[in-house]
Amino acid sequence: MSVLEFIQQPWPWYVVGPLIALTMFLLLWFGREFGMSATLRTMCAASGGGKYSDFFKFDWKSQKWNLVFALGTILGGTISTLFLEPDTSVNLAESTVQSLQEMGIENPGESYLPMEMFGPEAFDLTGIIYLFIGGILIGFGARYAGGCTSGHAISGLSNLQLPSLIAVIGFFIGGLAMTYFILPYILPF
Repeated sequence: MSVLEFIQQPWPWYVVGPLIALTMFLLLWFGREFGMSATLRTMCAASGGGKYSDFFKFDWKSQKWNLVFALGTILGGTISTLFLEPDTSVNLAESTVQSLQEMGIENPGESYLPMEMFGPEAFDLTGIIYLFIGGILIGFGARYAGGCTSGHAISGLSNLQLPSLIAVIGFFIGGLAMTYFILPYILPF
């Protein structure tokens, strides 16, 4: 197996789990908090958001590492998509294939992101409105919950914070409710 073939394979949980734990240990050791909403707040403060809201008035230079983290996330995603992505076909159960075909997806399992849901034709006015409303709800939810899913689920739970546990339970309940009770009624297919 070549190095490229090795890198293209999903890393097993017993490698990734300890790497996440090590990352969290280092963040805690150096007094840092992890979360994408904190990164967004740092970006807004660096861009002058403090002129418009007191929420962005803080020493963003002490949080520069958040900006490096966001850049690394973008670069890592780009590199893995362009150079490391193996065959993207998905082995789906026959019942799932049938359900997806009934919803209008022509080749279920051909890729992780079906063109009917994520291609250019999916981004009509209705799709853009869904994205806009979803973005507002996510932004409001992250602010109301005092952090985003990654911040609460990884950083907050690592710190044994009860509010993070409650938030994560709420995220899962909300995600399940959306998936099974709301999304099937608002998707156009």
